[in-house]
Amino acid sequence: MENYGYTKTENTGNQQSNIPYRSEKKIPAALLGILVGWLALNKFYLGYTREGIIQLVLNVVTLGAASVIPFIEGILYLFMSDKQFDDTYVYGKKGWL
Repeated sequence: MENYGYTKTENTGNQQSNIPYRSEKKIPAALLGILVGWLALNKFYLGYTREGIIQLVLNVVTLGAASVIPFIEGILYLFMSDKQFDDTYVYGKKGWL
């Protein structure tokens, strides 16, 4: 089974791995939100097409003032743990803050 850009660690039976949990999508999503959030690329990168389109429309309607939302999201992504990020945005599919 493919992992689609993220690594999920599961305890299979009595085996436990000592490999730390690492999210493959956290850093790119955070950088996209901070640097080019006005294009909603962080939403599209995480697979949230509807939310990305809404963000683009908001940016056009508010003349770019709504681009503060992905900037804040990008900062929040950076301060989350990798496990919390994946549980919330990759597996949980939470589209907004």
